[in-house]
Amino acid sequence: MSIKPKNAAHLSESAQVDSGSVQPFTRSQKIYVQGSRPDIRVPMREVTLDVTPTDFGGEINAPVTVYDTSGPYTDPNVIIDVRKGLADVRSPWIDSRNDTERLPGLSSHFGQQRL
Repeated sequence: MSIKPKNAAHLSESAQVDSGSVQPFTRSQKIYVQGSRPDIRVPMREVTLDVTPTDFGGEINAPVTVYDTSGPYTDPNVIIDVRKGLADVRSPWIDSRNDTERLPGLSSHFGQQRL
């Protein structure tokens, strides 16, 4: 059984993401790579590397691209509102497969207990 604290409404009104959590990482930028469909954007991070010291100065290194698991939080072009939640980006992919049934409500015993 779920017990809501007396100040739950106040907490939801004042909920926000810590500003440090939505800052871009130093010396990198968020990029997106197209997935198997045009509407699938895979989040990646392009990391700038230091120059490699050599006997004759330095060798410039190409950036390294890595998978970015931070979600939209580190994308400077996304406005984060924890009360609205994340954008529903997967529904079109799931619906197009025609192999999923939407349930009218919670179906698990645990879910029913929480109502």
